[in-house]
Amino acid sequence: MSEKEKFYENLEQKLEEHHKFPSTYLFKFIVPNNLHSLAAVEALFSNKAVITTRESKNGKYISITGKEIILQSVEVITVYRKAESIKGLMSL
Repeated sequence: MSEKEKFYENLEQKLEEHHKFPSTYLFKFIVPNNLHSLAAVEALFSNKAVITTRESKNGKYISITGKEIILQSVEVITVYRKAESIKGLMSL
């Protein structure tokens, strides 16, 4: 098993221990402040998610918070796996 797979297995275990699903889950990401990165992160969520953004002080980055009702822990893992492909993304 790769390190990445171990990480996600551990994350899923922690999600099951600390969250009751279905519930609202809060995602936080930081990306370079450009329309492509913003659109890529927004595409991670359904149209029912509540998404807020905030520019960094110098305008170089944008933080994106997404609140979404998640039915099971594997949905959280799916969002993070998709987010891996976004260049310059940092997960919080």
